[in-house]
Amino acid sequence: MPSVSLCSSQYDYQTLGSVGDAMVTPRSNTCQALTVQAAAMTVLGMAGWGLVFMTFPSVAPTTLFAGNGVQQAQTLSRATTMRMPTVAPPTRVALGATRFEAPVHEQQTATVAPVGLMQRSSAAATYAASEVLLMLSPMVLALTGLWYAWKRSTAPRMAFAGNAGQLSQGKSWTIDMSPTVMHAKVAAPAGADLSTAGVAIPETVVRCPTLDNFHPELVTPEGKDYRAISKLHVMVVGVSVHSTPVEIREKLAVAKEDWPVAIEQLVQYSHIQEAGVLSTCNRMEIYVVASDPKEGVRDVVGWMAQKSGLSHEELSPYLFLRQDGDAVDHVLQVSAGLDSLIMGEGQILSQVKSVHQVGSEAKGFGQYLSALFMQAITAGKRVRSETSIATGAVSVSSAAAELAQMKLPGNTWENVRVSIIGAGKMSKLLVKHLVSKGCTKMTIVNRSMPRAQELQEEFPMADMTIKLSPDLMSVVADSDVIFVASSSTEILIHKEDVASMPAPPANVGGMRRFFDISVPRNTSTELNELENAHVFNVDDLKEVVEANKEARKEAAEAALVLLKDEKASFEGWMTALQAVPTIKRLRGKAEAIRVMELEKAKNKLSDDLTPKQLKTLEDLSRGIMNKMLHAPMQALRGDEDLEAHLGNITVLSRVFNLTEEDEKMQKRKK
Repeated sequence: MPSVSLCSSQYDYQTLGSVGDAMVTPRSNTCQALTVQAAAMTVLGMAGWGLVFMTFPSVAPTTLFAGNGVQQAQTLSRATTMRMPTVAPPTRVALGATRFEAPVHEQQTATVAPVGLMQRSSAAATYAASEVLLMLSPMVLALTGLWYAWKRSTAPRMAFAGNAGQLSQGKSWTIDMSPTVMHAKVAAPAGADLSTAGVAIPETVVRCPTLDNFHPELVTPEGKDYRAISKLHVMVVGVSVHSTPVEIREKLAVAKEDWPVAIEQLVQYSHIQEAGVLSTCNRMEIYVVASDPKEGVRDVVGWMAQKSGLSHEELSPYLFLRQDGDAVDHVLQVSAGLDSLIMGEGQILSQVKSVHQVGSEAKGFGQYLSALFMQAITAGKRVRSETSIATGAVSVSSAAAELAQMKLPGNTWENVRVSIIGAGKMSKLLVKHLVSKGCTKMTIVNRSMPRAQELQEEFPMADMTIKLSPDLMSVVADSDVIFVASSSTEILIHKEDVASMPAPPANVGGMRRFFDISVPRNTSTELNELENAHVFNVDDLKEVVEANKEARKEAAEAALVLLKDEKASFEGWMTALQAVPTIKRLRGKAEAIRVMELEKAKNKLSDDLTPKQLKTLEDLSRGIMNKMLHAPMQALRGDEDLEAHLGNITVLSRVFNLTEEDEKMQKRKK
């Protein structure tokens, strides 16, 4: 029977019989030579891997053959195992046309099925290739490791902020640990002058020099001086539907997902400490906390000019500016719906909530703006629950539905083909108001199917057909009234698209009407040049708005009274915030004295005090301290007149000899 030795990797082929069977026998001394070869390759491979790991010390020590250990072990055992005693019964394994048999024998053997000369040549070539790879791979690894080690040893040494050993030039320098992204822009070679080398110091954004000639018209508000309270100013700079056309607003619009980026960009200006963004279809407002009001406004206008591509001269006629108390009044009125195009609308409150939610996760939305928007959310909820401002209120979507009905001949939706582009919140409100007006048949066009299906499930009373974006033009061609409320930032419907469409029927006056409430707009204004098409945008809703305002005057006046209370609460918080360092110092100093005197008392008493007695002493000392501090703490937390409050802080600091050192000492003890 033909046999093959498992310890050998080289064979002698001898032809037996007429069928071409091959007997394979081990060469003399083969096992001994292979053992030396395997040992040499193993050592070389280990050296190569060792050099690689020395070059990359950050690589965690793991197995070199993770995930394929069995296969690698089998590969090595094939070249190093000498002879294996047989302990198992004969085993047959079929691989394609080749069958191997390992019978019970004192030496492990296998039977090779008859194969042709071509198959034998192919098997020999495959085996030879594997032997070459097995031999060369450790050599390649070793050479790679040596090359990396040489490259690393000859690389120029760099001086960075964390390498104290190379900062022996006598230079003194610091790193500004501001809450912006820090990075080393240039690595300075060892021995270089660090005063000119780029080290890990973040750059502040340098605004356009022409803005230095821009003089914002700021009006000092009545009431409390915020700079006297906190040495900072709360400000808002923006545009709104009341004074700015949609052509300007859409260039300044910032998508909600981009608000964090805008905040981080704004706080990189030197005069802005905190920033927040509110961008809707009716307004785009930037809220900032700045040390200098004029410089802060210039920084914001510089950012807006860069964002819109317009110069500050083009923007300034449309901008409104509010400072300190006026800025607080503005955000409270916005949240309450008093500054909306549709007075009392509910959607703006959810948008104000989004400002706080998004800002809380962004770098640059600090404690002042966080507290301000929380107060605004509280104010918005209170106004809607305690006044009738929201009773029967309309939104932009409902105003669009109302305007569309006003423009239809006969003011009826009967036999009118309606489509809505988009399936977001605005579209949801559109469907709601259209259904309430008797329009129950419509087509929804959206980029994805799931969101449109959710809309369909929410309004089972509506006969809704869903189409995807590729069918947009065919849907528009089959519609008489098209509402556009998508989140796209591009024009979706052009003049050329509509010009070739068939004219609408006579029951709608032969006119195809588009109501685009998206900002930026998604419908080209050039459609108005066509005889059978007309586009209405957000600015055209004022016709519906005026009737709404008159009906809500009384509720608006009641809301303003409530907002004064909310403003006082915010200003009280700001005032109390200035007393926090003094409160910490006073309580820390009192606690230190209490502990010190308590220890003295314990040392004078006997050592056999029970735990109950020790607790009584502890409670006694703490109770005395708290009662003594109660009146001073109330004075520091008071929200009375600002001057009186600041006077209390000064007097208590002087009477109790409170210093910053007391606060630092208390922190060290903790």
